Amino acid sequence: MKKSSLLVLAGIFALNASAQIQLNVFAGPQGTSARYVIRDKVESTNMKFGFQAGAGLKMQWEGRLYFTPQAFYSLKGFKVTLDRTSNPPDELATDNDITLHTFELAALLQYDLSSNPSHFFLRLGPTIDFQITGKEKFNRSTGGPVDRNMKFGYADYGHYGANILIHAGYESSGGLLIYGQYGLGIGSIVNTDNGPIITHRTAGITLGYYLNRK
Repeated sequence: MKKSSLLVLAGIFALNASAQIQLNVFAGPQGTSARYVIRDKVESTNMKFGFQAGAGLKMQWEGRLYFTPQAFYSLKGFKVTLDRTSNPPDELATDNDITLHTFELAALLQYDLSSNPSHFFLRLGPTIDFQITGKEKFNRSTGGPVDRNMKFGYADYGHYGANILIHAGYESSGGLLIYGQYGLGIGSIVNTDNGPIITHRTAGITLGYYLNRK
């Protein structure tokens, strides 16, 4: 994981040497939740607050269409009330409160809505997120709270997830960048056979800046 992250960052800075590639950094708050399904029944979830921060590139593909890959840290999580038994977290759990530290790689396409130096834009593309570490807190029906690190493995939570990411925003001729983002999980973060299907949901506002815009 550490080696892959270093390779991504090294690639970003190496590509930045080209005058045709623009490098940006960004950060912003986000609300996060999940779609939580146990045996075809959708459980009730509540949102938690997190944030994201990272770096991205903008490379012209054709006309006003650009390839805009990103690499970023994302703090995600949710709260769920369980009406059915679920493992993970535990066959006796009545709820769960999850906080996840993730690293995400996005392959996005950006379309500028104008050829003016300052313009609005739309972005869309898939992401892969790496669940690095996490905490969960839940109560058992037999009584007593549990507060522990999340377990990752073939019969527990998975280290990988997949999402579709949508951005709509504005970038100025001076390099300022602002956009709203929505992430729709399409890959469950649970490996357990017959376990729950959990997919991320995120929405937030991001501010950024192009470091080498002329």
